[in-house]
Amino acid sequence: MAEFFTELNRELQEFISRQKMFFIATASEKGTIAISPKCLDTFRCLDNTTILYLDLTGSGNETAKNLKENGRMTIMFCSFDKDPMILRLYGKGEVIQQDNEKWERFYQYFPDIPGKRQIILLHIESVQTSCGTSVPIYEFKRERTKLNAWGKFDVVKVGKQIVNKLFKTSI
Repeated sequence: MAEFFTELNRELQEFISRQKMFFIATASEKGTIAISPKCLDTFRCLDNTTILYLDLTGSGNETAKNLKENGRMTIMFCSFDKDPMILRLYGKGEVIQQDNEKWERFYQYFPDIPGKRQIILLHIESVQTSCGTSVPIYEFKRERTKLNAWGKFDVVKVGKQIVNKLFKTSI
């Protein structure tokens, strides 16, 4: 049975800290819904109603485009171990790029991960849990290393135009 909350309590924050992966969903007013898996050490609960995650380079940047358009975002966690649960965080998101004055204030919460692109801040409006009993059990093996290795390239050598096309535009 689904339960709704106005904020993250200690139990839900502890649940989040045990998860190895989470999913981000945003949508434009006209167009498709963008959903992306996220991992590594990139998620932080600042308080009961504010979270942030370090967004890394990838194949597109629909999340930033959609958040700038309307701010709507959902973050979902699924337990893949013996204790089933699904947790959804609904709210308004904000994109903080590296040239933003807020960058240093929030980046201090993260390790230096190659390929960092921007920080996404979510102001939580609603929290929902559900049973998750139909989610299969999976065993975590390891983090993938390709993104970290790929994220170490020298963006100055590659050129700003290419970087903007690859990492800062919508697909």
